[in-house]
Amino acid sequence: MKIIAMIPARFEASRFPGKLMKDLAGKTVILRTYEATKNANLFDEVYVVTDSDVIFDEIIFTGGKAIKSKKEHESGSDRIAEAIENMEVDIVVNVQGDEPFTQRESLSMLLEVFKTDQKKEIDIASLMIKMDDKAEINNPNNVKVVTDEQNFAMYFSRSAIPYPRDESFADYYKHIGIYAFRKDALLKFTKLPMNRLEAAEKLENLRFLANGLKVKMVETDQIAIGIDTPEDLEKAKAIFININK
Repeated sequence: MKIIAMIPARFEASRFPGKLMKDLAGKTVILRTYEATKNANLFDEVYVVTDSDVIFDEIIFTGGKAIKSKKEHESGSDRIAEAIENMEVDIVVNVQGDEPFTQRESLSMLLEVFKTDQKKEIDIASLMIKMDDKAEINNPNNVKVVTDEQNFAMYFSRSAIPYPRDESFADYYKHIGIYAFRKDALLKFTKLPMNRLEAAEKLENLRFLANGLKVKMVETDQIAIGIDTPEDLEKAKAIFININK
């Protein structure tokens, strides 16, 4: 089974333009993410795939591997699909470029889903982490997920789901934007039209569910810091300082 990691990376970001090239403890955010993914030692290859010359050069000049997109794309998954269409690969892991705290243990659990899926019933696997802080739960930048009894995703939302009519039953899980796809599922996804739910919430994972793709969620306790705002970047810097004390 050939497994690769792809890190889709846009320079422009509506909430925090140029965030992937911001300094994070002496290196750029995108380079930190690339190195963390590479150092996991779980992948046959790791690539950054980008529309940006600046990001492409950052990875290439530091000895990494990068692919330049040939056309514009609406989502990171679309960008990856273009890059892998003619590659011989079984599983493609989409690592978000703004999540530099990727850990080997969590990625290993994600890949184990496919190694034990002998009937190949699972199309996609992704990560989630439990949340208890109300401010974090209500923050629309934190995507929430609810699952069935077998931990297959039922819905993703920027809203706090489930609604806590009885708080004693309400558990909240944050979706960590790392996906592992079967190659065929990823190529199928990119040919499907955006649906109303995806358009409303601006969440591409809703396209998976709307079209019957099975998404297996894996719970992790890894540090989940996605850098969406300058405040998130400051939190990430503080974490790096604590890690390296």
